[in-house]
Order: sequence, then structure tokens, then C-alpha cells
Amino acid sequence: MREDPSFQRDDFVRERFSGVLPPQEGRPSRAKLFWRRQRRLVRPAIVFLVVMGIAGAGIRLLYDAASEERFAPLRARLVEMEPLPIRHIVINGRGMTSEASIQEALGTSVGRPIFGFSVEAARQRLDELPFIDHATVERHMPDTIIITLVERTPIAVWQDRGHFMLINRAGEEVSDQGLTGKNAQAFLQLPLVVGEGANTAAASVIDALNKEPLVKSQVTALIRVGNRRWNATLKDGTTVMLPEGEEAAAFTRLAHYQQSMRLLERPVQSIDLRLPDRMVVHQPPQAAPPPDDTKPDPSSPTPPADSTKQP
Repeated sequence: MREDPSFQRDDFVRERFSGVLPPQEGRPSRAKLFWRRQRRLVRPAIVFLVVMGIAGAGIRLLYDAASEERFAPLRARLVEMEPLPIRHIVINGRGMTSEASIQEALGTSVGRPIFGFSVEAARQRLDELPFIDHATVERHMPDTIIITLVERTPIAVWQDRGHFMLINRAGEEVSDQGLTGKNAQAFLQLPLVVGEGANTAAASVIDALNKEPLVKSQVTALIRVGNRRWNATLKDGTTVMLPEGEEAAAFTRLAHYQQSMRLLERPVQSIDLRLPDRMVVHQPPQAAPPPDDTKPDPSSPTPPADSTKQP
């Protein structure tokens, strides 16, 4: 018995367009099955994204220094609920500031709750320390506090009208409040710059001097002349007159002369390097020769001759 081709065609059409034709009663279509499976996968993903968004917003608010005081009650609740302890305190940029003063200004320590202090208040206290220009304080979950410091490092001692003060590269005074003995010993090695305007012009001439160690080892002071150029004073009191704006080239010449003929150790009064093609060395005035004790002094009276006669 031959099968009716119309039934075969109906089966093919039903199978080919099963997602389009109305489904048979009692059996879900392929499209419905597909979307059911997608809903099972999408629902947990949506819940996960919502939870992560809420958590991220909460963490961001806790990191925001401006929101520190606003969320102080929330921070206190977090400390009560889950007192995450601080295990690491990392300090970057510390050079002259003592670690003890930083810990005191921070207001917390290892072992205490990480949410138990205000990062904004800690930053303000750090900014008030003598050698700190500005500071940042960050919580890094789950157990680390990172402090980053930018210090006002002195590069010279400036003498002006009889007053001595530490200055940084910008020529600004660096307070010596809180100066330790170790710092004071280090500052004795700083160059001395003297005169009006020497503070703001010191950085460039000191940079040039640092490039020539042979010369630097002999220089004790840099004196600003007419707020235009510099004189360098050597250990033995010799004055080196430097050209305006060409200090680096002059120091290079001095280093060459020092290496070849030990010029900076010779007894000279001054060395004039203001002209690029010549050097003028002034010798100290010659001392008067010592008096000769063997010759009689013509100004003294001649003693009388002895007239006593012997018998």
C-alpha cells in the first residue's frame, strides 16, 4: 500500500516551520523551550550585576575622602559588624619625615579596624607636618593603608640679612620645626647661598655645581652679585667670579683646571671666569720680607766708645 504523498508534505512543513506554525496541543514549541532556557540563565546574571553594582557603589563611597564624615555612622556600623583589621601600612615618598610622626598623624595602627579612622582627617594632619608639602591616604581592601607623601626637600641654606633659613627648589622657606639631629647633620652638607634673590636662583646653579664633584668639594658658599650672577667662595677664601647665565660652563672649566694643575688648591686671591675665552688669576699681595736682625738699625743711637784705659 502506497503512502499518500500529501501526508509526507504535511510532516515536512510542520517540521520546517515548527517555530512559526501554531504548536500542537499539549507540546511546547521550540521557541518557547529556547526562551525558557534563556530566562534560567539571564535571571542569575541580572541578580549578580545588581549586587555587584550596589557593592561597588558602597566601596566607592567609602573611598571618597569628601564623603568620610557624611558616612561616619555607616563606617561605625561596619566596624561593629565586621572589624577588618589593618595588617599593612605602606608609606611612599618619605625622606625627611620620621615614621613615628607619620604614624601619630595617621591616627591608627596595625591591628586596628580599617574603617575605624577618617582618611580625610589623617591627610589634613599629615599636611601639617614640617617637611610635607601634601599627602594622600588611601584604604586598599581588605587590610592595607597606603600613604603617599610629597616632601619639601631643602636644597640649600639661604643667608639673607644675617638670617639663615632652609629653602627648597622653588626658593621657598622650609620650616625647621621638628628638625631632628640626623636631619641637622645632613643639612650641614647643604650649600650656602647668600644675598638678595639667591633663594629663587639657587636651584640652577646648584644643579650645575653638582655635576662637577671636583669643584663642589672645594666650594663653601655661592654669593649672588647684583641679583644677576654668582661668585663662588672656596675653602681657602678664594673668590671665583662666574659669568652670568653660564655657570655650568664655568664649573666645567674649573674642573678641568683642577684636574690638570690643582688650581683650586693654589694660594690665589681670585679667579675671574666672566670672559669665556680667558681666565684671570689674581695673586695675593706679597708679604714684606722679615727684618734682618744681623744688620744694625740706623735709627737707633750708636753706643759710645769705651774710653777706659787699661794700666
